[in-house]
Amino acid sequence: MAKILLNIGIFLGMVFLFSSCVSTKPTTYFLGAQDTMFLAQAEEVEPRIQPNDILSISISSLSPDPAVSAMFNAPNASNTVSTTSAGSTASTSGYLVSADGMIQLPVLGYIKAAGLTISRLKTYITNTIVEKKLLLDPIVNIRHLNFEVTVIGEVAHPTVISVPNEKISLLKALGLAGDITVYGKKDNVLLIREDDGRRQITRIDMNSKKFLSSPNYYLQPGDIIYVEANKDKVENASNKRNILPTVLSGLSVLAIVLDRVIK
Repeated sequence: MAKILLNIGIFLGMVFLFSSCVSTKPTTYFLGAQDTMFLAQAEEVEPRIQPNDILSISISSLSPDPAVSAMFNAPNASNTVSTTSAGSTASTSGYLVSADGMIQLPVLGYIKAAGLTISRLKTYITNTIVEKKLLLDPIVNIRHLNFEVTVIGEVAHPTVISVPNEKISLLKALGLAGDITVYGKKDNVLLIREDDGRRQITRIDMNSKKFLSSPNYYLQPGDIIYVEANKDKVENASNKRNILPTVLSGLSVLAIVLDRVIK
């Protein structure tokens, strides 16, 4: 009887052992990078303004009289509610870029913003004020108010991340999302980006040291990061479904044997 119970125990142990086996594919970032290796700095590509962006624009001058520049900074009524990475909501007030790419500024009127970078729009507004002699030595500050990126898929905490400082790397975004799980494809991360009305999909190999100097190292407003599940997760889930009936059958046999022994 003891021999039968021992065999059943060994059988069930082997079942659980094989059901827990997964591939040992490398899960390390930046394979091949050495301690003494210096890589080229990732290029920071300044994002272009897109329709539906919300911009904070302030205009001032060196004049000691604040009333001189006050007419350029009338309160804007474009209020938008967004969701932060913590799940709370925040209201932002700024200039909403219309579907045709325009913004309307006090005094200056309608200005084409879509397609320009923040720095180019700043230069254009500054030059326009100087040419029209509206202000002496104007100071123009522009910021994105809706700089958000989304991280979904095989990460610990899928989330939408609000970026107040207008600069975030793909690595930081993944870190804020809890990092890629052991079942995520680090060598095939999808970057989905909209630019000039077109949706672009780029596949990124996070295992490669070349990513550190890639133009995709830094993200742009509205970027979506999708981490696919690898085949190990699918196979593991499938194995568990297939193993369960076997385990239940083994337990049933064990129960019958024990019942007969007790009797």
